[in-house]
Amino acid sequence: MDFRATLCPQHPDLFTFVNTSHGHALQLVDPPPPPPPPLPPFRPAAPSDRLIDRPRRFPHLKLRRGLNLRRAHRDYLLRFHSLPEVSPFEPLDEGTSLEMMERRACAVVREVLAMTVEKRTLVDHLTHFRRDFGLPNRLRAMLVRHPELFYVSVKGLRHSVFLVEAFDDDGRLLVEDDMLVARDRLEELVREGKRMRRAKKKGLLALADDSDEDDEEEDGEEQDSVQVDGESWDLLEDGGIGEDWEEVGDLGEGSDDDADAELDALEEFWVKKAVAEGLVDTGSELDAW
Repeated sequence: MDFRATLCPQHPDLFTFVNTSHGHALQLVDPPPPPPPPLPPFRPAAPSDRLIDRPRRFPHLKLRRGLNLRRAHRDYLLRFHSLPEVSPFEPLDEGTSLEMMERRACAVVREVLAMTVEKRTLVDHLTHFRRDFGLPNRLRAMLVRHPELFYVSVKGLRHSVFLVEAFDDDGRLLVEDDMLVARDRLEELVREGKRMRRAKKKGLLALADDSDEDDEEEDGEEQDSVQVDGESWDLLEDGGIGEDWEEVGDLGEGSDDDADAELDALEEFWVKKAVAEGLVDTGSELDAW
């Protein structure tokens, strides 16, 4: 977006261009508003009813579970947190000590991470604003030096930094954004769909839609078979097979003898015809078959 051609001409009462040592910059016409107060802690202070929750008489460094530091490193962090608070929105005066500059840099990174949805970002993203935010050149070393404030993950090709106070002891966010919850739910549904497709290809899972279709097909086949059986039964009842079956079924007593005589006569007829055509050898007996 070209601010010089669009934003400044449309809003001359708000923005203007100024020349700096790094080039042209966008500046507010009116004096900037007063800086906001620092970010409050994510975890509320525990009630001091119990003896263990009362303020300690000696300096205490709260670390996440499972983190052990050397004695020299612990003493350095105790001295660091004993320094006065520094606003991350105001620049420091010239001649400020290195510890105060590092304390302001930690406050700036804390504010930036608190504004993100996941309370984390890539270390490379913070290095892009090193000059604007007044961060040190060795930014990653500063983040690793303060494990009570930040957690640096070295997984993957690019390192990530997390805001420790925004997570509980189990690694879950204390305050989850609605957009983050919806995104996690969508990712879960996508993974479940992929898992079901892989299981279906391996034959380990039958989807509900497929089972319903199979049940419908089986019901259709049963209805067709019932319909065919009904039609065949109707044909039997209506006498659609033929009149010969009715004649045979209607024969009375002595029908077996007449049937045998007819079969013998028919067999004799075919034997004589075969002998006449030379299909079988002639003989005195007709039962050459």
